[in-house]
Amino acid sequence: MPDFSPVLPLTVSAPSSPPHGIAKQTSPNPLLPLYNLAANLASQPIPAKFKKAKPSLRLQRVKSKGEVTHDVTKLQTSFEIIQPLKDLRNRRWTVWDLQHAVTFACLAFCLLITPSAPFLKSAVMGALAVLLLMPVTRQFFLPSLPIWVYLFYFFASRFIAPEYRPHIWVKVLPALENVLYGANLSNILSSHTYTVLDIIAWIPYGLGHFALPLVTSVMLFLFAAPGTTPVWARAFGYMSILGVTIQILFPCTPPWYESLHGLEPAHYGMEGSPAGLKRIDELFGVDMYTTSFTTAPVPFGAFPSLHGGDAVLEALFLQYCFPRFRAFFVGYVIWIAWSTMYLNHHYAIDLVGGGIIAAVTYYIARTRWLPRPQLDKTTRWEYEYVEFGDRPRVALDEEYGGMGLGLLQRRGSDEWTLGSSSSFDSMSRGDTLCGSSSSSPNILSPTTPSDDHHGDLWSKVRTTSPRGLGVGEEEQREVYVR
Repeated sequence: MPDFSPVLPLTVSAPSSPPHGIAKQTSPNPLLPLYNLAANLASQPIPAKFKKAKPSLRLQRVKSKGEVTHDVTKLQTSFEIIQPLKDLRNRRWTVWDLQHAVTFACLAFCLLITPSAPFLKSAVMGALAVLLLMPVTRQFFLPSLPIWVYLFYFFASRFIAPEYRPHIWVKVLPALENVLYGANLSNILSSHTYTVLDIIAWIPYGLGHFALPLVTSVMLFLFAAPGTTPVWARAFGYMSILGVTIQILFPCTPPWYESLHGLEPAHYGMEGSPAGLKRIDELFGVDMYTTSFTTAPVPFGAFPSLHGGDAVLEALFLQYCFPRFRAFFVGYVIWIAWSTMYLNHHYAIDLVGGGIIAAVTYYIARTRWLPRPQLDKTTRWEYEYVEFGDRPRVALDEEYGGMGLGLLQRRGSDEWTLGSSSSFDSMSRGDTLCGSSSSSPNILSPTTPSDDHHGDLWSKVRTTSPRGLGVGEEEQREVYVR
């Protein structure tokens, strides 16, 4: 019969010290084998090749599908079309993808109003579809598509029938000029002309305005953070589309019209004028501007000034990425503003309107998509990771143990969005120069410290002091994350 008597717990007492003169036994206690096993493991650790590697805190580039790669500067080289079609069909669209609807709606409008050429238009649209689907070409043509559409939109606007065009305003801009500034600044600046001043004004207005968008794109691609050029291209394109739309819906006469016709009513079909640029053609004996400005598609597109808007947008992007040259960029904006009024092409109010549109466009792009520069990097190929945007976010990722690493939200995206797929989003963009958050103190910002370039990327991370002082000021502290 089994024994159901209760089992008493085994009690092990420490052996008392032996009496004097009796040697102490050194044999291990047979009742406690686990103690001996722990001692053996402590004296003989597990070999390194059998140990599991600890996860590194070093930032990595995460694609939308979850693959991890270490090169955020790598460009697409695939010519495949089938897989991008599948990805596009399974894509989760967001409200910001309405930008593509605007682009293609503007493109469809241009195709509708231009003269009938079905075979040519079909061939152009087919080639465009191929360029937007192949990854090797999509990475360049998709971000720059708003620029190409803007150029098409500008030159195609000449085909809008006069019966569908709004009234041309002749007295609005001169009246605003007198109310805001007390005088017509453009007429004052253009009343005394000299050959030297003509050349000085021609350089930014006749040359820089057409060349600097390309120069800015190349500079941002080579020396700014990866993903900056696509944001710049889209911002420039959409700002220009908006500017041309305002010029078509709210046509106003420029200063040269007041000089030639006074305040007489204007009508569609009147020729434009090169104004001060005619003196440049006469000086060099060529026809660079006379014919093009006389037959301009939008002769009454004074407001807003895209010369001023483009210069402001270029200056804002360049000073963000290259803050050391901020004074030079500001000087260029002042230079081109003077030249537009000296050459009698725009009122001062036109420049203000273009600058406001450019500033709003830049603010939207910077707070959501513009990659954050790292001033210790010289070229794009030195970047190991990329952050973008500075909108405050609340994020706590428990898989990182609540150590502040949850601020690195991963955003899956591709060339169809403004952000780069190699980017990480953080709580706050903070200081442009060093990456700390002056608005949210004591928050880790994953940027490389400018004074420590050789250690672990996460070994030293700057945060602001509780009083909100930015990085680079006297009161700051350093947090070490291992």
